[in-house]
Amino acid sequence: MLTFESITSLVTLTAMETVLGIDNIIFIAILVGRLPMAQREKIRRLGITLALAIRVLLLLSISWIMSLTQPWFDAFGRSFSGRDLILLGGGLFLLAKSTFEIHHKLEGDPEVHLHHAEQSPRMRHPGAGAMLFQILLLDLVFSLDSVITAVGMANEVPVMIAAMLISMLIMLLSAKGIGEFVERHPTIKMLALSFLLMIGVMLVGEGMGAHIPKGYIYFAMAFSLGVEMLNLRYRAKSASQRRETSSSK
Repeated sequence: MLTFESITSLVTLTAMETVLGIDNIIFIAILVGRLPMAQREKIRRLGITLALAIRVLLLLSISWIMSLTQPWFDAFGRSFSGRDLILLGGGLFLLAKSTFEIHHKLEGDPEVHLHHAEQSPRMRHPGAGAMLFQILLLDLVFSLDSVITAVGMANEVPVMIAAMLISMLIMLLSAKGIGEFVERHPTIKMLALSFLLMIGVMLVGEGMGAHIPKGYIYFAMAFSLGVEMLNLRYRAKSASQRRETSSSK
């Protein structure tokens, strides 16, 4: 039977898991954007479903999750746990991946890509299997952080699983729209890659023992996104005014 405390925990945890899921959505949106159009929705849904499966499996292995927070070895004057190593590895991977994607966007030669695309369709898009592996790897990192947060906020496993199911349903419903919006606006895509760089730095910092309040990270992301949305609105309004001026002439 649900108590008031359980309902409060469910609502609070669902909101928290949805916010934490933003990382997953941004990362998946960036990756699937490089796949052929016919594969994007399938890989997007599969990636989010895998994230849910990993979270539930980790929740059902709470004793193992708690063991990851225990020190494994000492180095550089501090103790490292299994969680630290996973966050450190995931953060480094995210930094490398984001840097590569930014370089690809800024330095990519359209003529070379066009030549490759004409030679072989396989060279035009990365493999779906490779993309899914990268999504799975980061799902594991984000899921570990998500599950540890859930354990700290709620005491009942069914409440945790219910919160994750609801948050993943929200992600499934919103992921396609967010992905298409990011693809339509190059500046938003660059901003999203910058967010991933920032999250990567945060994960590396957490793995090295430096506690970085996530509220600061999400506030910076929300502020930057708000400014860019105003820029998009301004550019759209300016373009509309120019078209009206041209048609009147």
